[in-house]
Amino acid sequence: MQLYPQYTRNGDAHVRESLGMHLLDLVRRAAKPGPWAEGDNIPWHDPAFSRRMLAEHLSQAHDAASRRFETVDRHVRWVHAEVLGGRATRVLDLGCGPGLYTTRLARLGHECLGIDYSPASIAYATRQATADNLRCTYRLEDVRLAGYGSGFGLVTLIYGELNVFRPADARLILGKAQTALEPGGALLLEPHTFAAVHDMGKQPRSWHSSAAGLFSDRPHVSLEERSWDPATATATMRYYVVDAATGEVTCHAQSLQAYSDAQYRDLLRECGYGEVTFFPSLSGDEPAPRGGLFAILARKVP
Repeated sequence: MQLYPQYTRNGDAHVRESLGMHLLDLVRRAAKPGPWAEGDNIPWHDPAFSRRMLAEHLSQAHDAASRRFETVDRHVRWVHAEVLGGRATRVLDLGCGPGLYTTRLARLGHECLGIDYSPASIAYATRQATADNLRCTYRLEDVRLAGYGSGFGLVTLIYGELNVFRPADARLILGKAQTALEPGGALLLEPHTFAAVHDMGKQPRSWHSSAAGLFSDRPHVSLEERSWDPATATATMRYYVVDAATGEVTCHAQSLQAYSDAQYRDLLRECGYGEVTFFPSLSGDEPAPRGGLFAILARKVP
């Protein structure tokens, strides 16, 4: 899974409500939240959070937010050669982040559109495209609400992003992507396995302290707890950030939907795709270095 899955719709309202929380509110919290009951996700749209997250995306010390560049290069080579047959096309990258995949695809002759909800990432990707004179366009929008256009040979949604969305939103996104593809065009997904999402929800509570970090520029303590709901096959994570100086508590919550292989196939067919093929990773035959992610390639029925 991507350590910091993307996108929020109700998360901003939830954060505003959480700003007045204190330690007693944390003690009185619900023992086990329902899926998506406490907000959709962490605050990707917040400028300060987005700035801190961009640094994580570009870091070559870990693969927590984005992959190291050598891995991205390997993935792009496979997509260009095997998925697209070496032919230039129009590419739509949903949840593009700072454009690590789109910039590389553009250098291979593709025309790319990236959509993301993180202002710092979109600004960075735009600067890179301008500086290198690449055929890349970036839009700061929520992929659930954005219009995609049409005539794309490839639409991508990678690094576990599909699982972050409620099932109804996932169907909405996949349906819009199908409409955006040209006949015979490809959808490339990289979702989590059912077991990976299940394991996320079963992890024990944890905490750490930091002088500054992803959730705050100030000294703070971060507490994380997770739960698994077998009835809905969802994992929910809560992040409590306690300001060291004031004791103020900010809460962020996110849920991930688990799907079996058969459910992924059914979901794609319901949304108008055919030729559904599973791969061990975005490198084709090589297993993913981090377990729990795999690739699905589906074609729009001509």
